[in-house]
Amino acid sequence: MEYRRIKDQENYGEKSQTDVENQHGKPFSVGATDSVPSSGVSSTNKSNWKLKSVVTIALTLLTSSQAILIVWSKRAGKYDYSVTTANFSVEALKCTLSLAALVRIWKSHGVTADNTLSTSFEEVNVYPIPAILYLIKNLLQYYIFAYVDAPAYQILKNLNIISTGVLYRIILKKKLSEIQWAAFILLCAGCTTAQLNSTSDRVLQTPFEGWVMAIVMALLSGFAGVYTEAIIKKRPSRNINVQNFWLYVFGMIFNLVAICIQDYDEVMNKGFFHGYSFITVCMVLNHALSGIAVSMVMKYADNIVKVYSTSVAMLLTAVVSVFLFGFHLSLAFFLGSTVVSVSVYLHSIGKPQPQK
Repeated sequence: MEYRRIKDQENYGEKSQTDVENQHGKPFSVGATDSVPSSGVSSTNKSNWKLKSVVTIALTLLTSSQAILIVWSKRAGKYDYSVTTANFSVEALKCTLSLAALVRIWKSHGVTADNTLSTSFEEVNVYPIPAILYLIKNLLQYYIFAYVDAPAYQILKNLNIISTGVLYRIILKKKLSEIQWAAFILLCAGCTTAQLNSTSDRVLQTPFEGWVMAIVMALLSGFAGVYTEAIIKKRPSRNINVQNFWLYVFGMIFNLVAICIQDYDEVMNKGFFHGYSFITVCMVLNHALSGIAVSMVMKYADNIVKVYSTSVAMLLTAVVSVFLFGFHLSLAFFLGSTVVSVSVYLHSIGKPQPQK
């Protein structure tokens, strides 16, 4: 498939570092460093590093509150609003935010080939695949709470760590070192240990339906994330907001189809925003900003960083719960947090070295 060419592009980039991209999607030619002061290159690298840090931290904070907002939006054990309209609202908000960012860039830097919305069929025909995958995964994210509670969901959610690692190797053809594979296993073990219930003899009390949904979500999340990263990085000079815009447009289209199939009568009789509360609005805003942060992580870092952000967010949720809900920090949580920290460190130092 065409997006597998990204392997050669990234290998070339690791050896010569010819393309360094700024936040407006304009590449700097580092190959011609004879005429560029070293201080300028250093400043650019520092700016990119800060951008990576900001979006990663933002993703971690946003993800840590997602499950809480979903559960809070339920009343008497069910959703008073239509989950399909909530998903559509998320995609519409993300599309609006991307377009607003583009308008700001057009006013300050003008319209260029890298930031124009004008495109070709060859460029946009790859977006429907991740859009459909994200649609199914996002819907399952609401329904899985009918079978599992929050701690069980947090444990099952970590299945996407392994699926992401395997698909990262298969689709993008990126080699993962033995240390990184060990870090994946440690991360799963650490996150699971941190959520163990010391008062129960069983790790999970999840029905079969919950396990099936969790496994499907893990596979969808892993494939959609890696595939989207391949699409975004296929054209490194393309502005991230343009790529986001077209992805979210297809997301809106497929979510609109889902509304017509699943909740058409309810929406027509009760209204599009029937049952929405302040918590629901916060949840939609959270999901929209999380989607923007995920795409920026994929653009300026990689999908593995996204996985670690969501995993650390699980632990951060538990820490915040101590103050909000009186959550008890157990020995299992402390040990799990330690293992997660070690796995993150091992992954950072275990990247395969380029062959000379």
